[in-house]
Amino acid sequence: QVMLDESGGGSVQAGDSLRLSCVASLHTFSSYFVGWFRQAPGEELEFIAAINGIGSSTYSSDSVKGRFTISRDNAKNTVYLQMNGLKPEDTAMYHCGAGTFNTCSDYRCANFRMYYYWGQGIQVTVSS
Repeated sequence: QVMLDESGGGSVQAGDSLRLSCVASLHTFSSYFVGWFRQAPGEELEFIAAINGIGSSTYSSDSVKGRFTISRDNAKNTVYLQMNGLKPEDTAMYHCGAGTFNTCSDYRCANFRMYYYWGQGIQVTVSS
């Protein structure tokens, strides 16, 4: 089911910033781990970052660490991905997913198969 809605994407220049939002139409939103993934044309889905239900723990990939920050506001049923210092290689379709698991043991939250609900995705394009 499509229970998540991404927004905030677009076309920017290298070095610019964007903040993606993932708004969930889910009950008890704080029960869900939420992750961000991206996929460039012809490539596999890539884990970007994840956050646990209450926002006390975050996880991110080496490719974006130090540039991207995941956060959530459960009062707004929203998870954010703040993207700073964007690079052309960040160009991709970005997806958020939500799963009912509550730990990232063995980095399970980096596996897209752990997520049950997904948004349709939103395009981010970074030009040189």
